Amino acid sequence: MAKRYILLDRDGTIIADKHYLHDPDGVELLPGAVEGLRRMRDLGFGLAVLTNQSGVGRGYYDDASVHACNDRMRELLAEEGVRIDGVYYCPHSPEEACECRKPAPGLMEIAALELGFDPAESYMIGDKTADMGVGRSVGATTIMVLTGKGADHARRCPEMIDHVAEDLTTAASIIEGLERKER
Repeated sequence: MAKRYILLDRDGTIIADKHYLHDPDGVELLPGAVEGLRRMRDLGFGLAVLTNQSGVGRGYYDDASVHACNDRMRELLAEEGVRIDGVYYCPHSPEEACECRKPAPGLMEIAALELGFDPAESYMIGDKTADMGVGRSVGATTIMVLTGKGADHARRCPEMIDHVAEDLTTAASIIEGLERKER
């Protein structure tokens, strides 16, 4: 049986959502992120991040800035004993109509291929409608966190949300409960 994965949005879900973040010094873990991610790992899940970074496509910053911020997030998490298996990002602006910008399934499909998991057997956690959309498009269980823009976006797409969580710690509890029911 292939390892199962939890896919997470980055900005507003794991780290503070700072408008067009491109400086790794601005990476700040959200309260509850470390504990929640650690619990998800303890449940036996792999963890991967899917993030839209349209600032690249808009010319605000380059790919190296995205990599630097992603590396800083991974470093901060690793210091707390949390490993992220992969970080996948879309550099395109919404106008480019690519297949990798959430809610399109491209990033999820790339992660599934590289990490070897079934997207329909995964969880997608995020704070925006696009996160719920990518999860829904591949048959994943969706969890909207109320951190970041979650409180506002939860009202926009209730039909795409399977569960609502205060933060990643609460999301981990929801997943643990769902996994117990399946056994």
